[in-house]
Amino acid sequence: MAESSEYHTISAPARGLYKEKMSKFISFAFPVGSAAEAKEAIARIANEYHDARHVCWAYMIGADASEYLSSDNGEPSGTAGKPILGQIRSFGLTNVAIAVVRYFGGIKLGTSGLITAYREAAREALLDAQIITAYEMSRIAFTFPYLAMNSVMKVLKNPDVKIEEQTFDNSCSITLSIRADRADALTARLTDIDGVTLKS
Repeated sequence: MAESSEYHTISAPARGLYKEKMSKFISFAFPVGSAAEAKEAIARIANEYHDARHVCWAYMIGADASEYLSSDNGEPSGTAGKPILGQIRSFGLTNVAIAVVRYFGGIKLGTSGLITAYREAAREALLDAQIITAYEMSRIAFTFPYLAMNSVMKVLKNPDVKIEEQTFDNSCSITLSIRADRADALTARLTDIDGVTLKS
C-alpha cells in the first residue's frame, strides 16, 4: 500500500518583521511546488529589495521533505540559512520557501544575535501564514473505447478524482489527478475494465 501523501504547507504568501539593534529583518514565506518555483520567489524578493545588505533564504520541497536548500547570502556561515530552514522544520511544513531581507542598522549582532534574528524573522512570517493540510498528487492518463464509457465513469465518480483533460470519440482519453496514496487502487480498478490502456 502506498504511504500517506499528506503534508502541511501554507495557503498563501505571508510576511513578518523582526528588529534588533537597529537592524531590520523583513521575512517572506511562500507556498511553492518545486525548487525552481522556490528560487523564482526568492529571486523576486532579492530583485525587489536590491538595496538590502543581505537576502538570506531556505526552502523545503516534497511530501517527505526530502529536498531542501538554504543560503547565508554573505552572512557568516550557518547564521542565516540554517535558522530559517530550522523554522520550516519546526513548524512541520514543506513546499515552503522563506526569504529574509536584512537592512543593517550599523551595530553588529554577532553570531548568536544573527542566528536569533533570522530564526525569529522566519518564525514571524510563518506565524502570519495560514497552515493547511495538502496532498501529494499523482497523474494518471489512459485511453479506452467509447463502449467502456459507463464503466469508466462509474470508477471516476469519486470526490478524490480531478479530471484535467478528456477527449471523447471512438477512442477516448482522460488525464486525471488523484492523491498519490490512492492512485494505485484507482489504477487497479481502471485496468480491470476491458479496453482501458494506461499511458506511460
